[in-house]
Amino acid sequence: MAKTKTAYFCQNCGHNSPKWLGKCPSCGEWNTFVEELVEKEDKNNPVVWKSVSLASRPRSIAEITYDQAPRTLTTDVELNRVLGGGIVPGSLVLIGGEPGIGKSTLMLQIALTLADKRVLYISGEESEQQIKMRAERMESKSDNCFILTDHTTTNIFRQIEEFNPDVIIVDSIQTMQSPLMETGAGSVSQVRQCTSEFMKYAKETGTPTFMIGHITKDGSLAGPKVLEHMVDTVLQFEGDRHTSYRLLRTTKNRFGSTSELGIYEMLSTGLRQVTNPSEILISQRDEGLSGITIGSMIEGNRPLMIEIQSLVSVANYGTPQRSSTGFDAKRLQMLLAVLEKRGGFRLGIQDVFLNIAGGLKVDDPALDLPVVTSIVSSYEDIPVPDSICFAAEVGLGGEIRAVSRIESRIAEAQKLGFKTIYISKYNTKGLSLDDYSIRVVPAGRLDEVFEQILR
Repeated sequence: MAKTKTAYFCQNCGHNSPKWLGKCPSCGEWNTFVEELVEKEDKNNPVVWKSVSLASRPRSIAEITYDQAPRTLTTDVELNRVLGGGIVPGSLVLIGGEPGIGKSTLMLQIALTLADKRVLYISGEESEQQIKMRAERMESKSDNCFILTDHTTTNIFRQIEEFNPDVIIVDSIQTMQSPLMETGAGSVSQVRQCTSEFMKYAKETGTPTFMIGHITKDGSLAGPKVLEHMVDTVLQFEGDRHTSYRLLRTTKNRFGSTSELGIYEMLSTGLRQVTNPSEILISQRDEGLSGITIGSMIEGNRPLMIEIQSLVSVANYGTPQRSSTGFDAKRLQMLLAVLEKRGGFRLGIQDVFLNIAGGLKVDDPALDLPVVTSIVSSYEDIPVPDSICFAAEVGLGGEIRAVSRIESRIAEAQKLGFKTIYISKYNTKGLSLDDYSIRVVPAGRLDEVFEQILR
């Protein structure tokens, strides 16, 4: 009979301890340790997935050979982008997000659109009828999408060996339960063990596997922190449930960039890909309003034009307020200090509110110039023409500094119909302005921009 022992696991980070602790020494959280029974594997225990590979031995890197298997491109361009160019054979992808944000809808939509692949959709949360109802709402049909409603890994891998799928989707990893652990589903030990079994199968058979994961109240993925280290790619599906737009971000990717962003719109028929993000990041307005500017940012490999909104008003209640949504509050304080010291604007007695339209959180320094222009526009109550956009960093001396990939920013602004773009004069080195139909205005200091726009 297998030996059993009791251990205490932190529900926040997965740190284990032989005794209960009030404060976790790993993550610093209080009252997160839970007692769990841990069973050691012995010869009588069932083997969930038996490895067919030979015993490991040290090999020279020159001896190692591999087949350059091509990536699988889906019909979802946004997913292909965040994965780094398609689905990699044998990869293990973890998708996290808030309840009801659309994780299951996204994965079922992918399963139904992979027409030339045998997809096994494993659900431990919903019944076959519920999944069928969602599939009918999507108006997508596929004869290669198969549903398995089970949560025991022993039976799941038995069905996988018989079915031999090309792609596996697990919804969700917190509902899976391995017989090698006596704890309940969703515990730290179960999540780690089940992930390890799916990872072992994916690597040894070359089958791409997607796992849906729950998140905690602070927005991090539930389960041990080692879960994110085990998988190849971590995707975060986020968005405001009061709006229809969703963002798919890459926080870890062994096969591509970690700065990519996919944008979707949630409809009654499923998720629609937003190939032109400017349709949601730039609002349509009939009249000119002060405090609104358009900036050019780079998210991964994609240039985006986003709208920046500012409101400056007299502080009638003592200490002036400094509020920003989607923009770093400390950087906003720095830019306000630059405007007051170098520009002569008396913002110390003003309330300043800043908002990045579309719900994005941005950190591109190229948005400094549109932010300060937006603030001054609201302060002076002078609208900025909607045919003008900006892409430059602002230094502490009030100088306008160069930013990276200026050619992509100018080309995107030209494609979207802007007439003028303001950049740093230090970005013009090696840049042929005659190649663009848009008017490119180089500037060296903030007062040069303000004199031309806010006069």
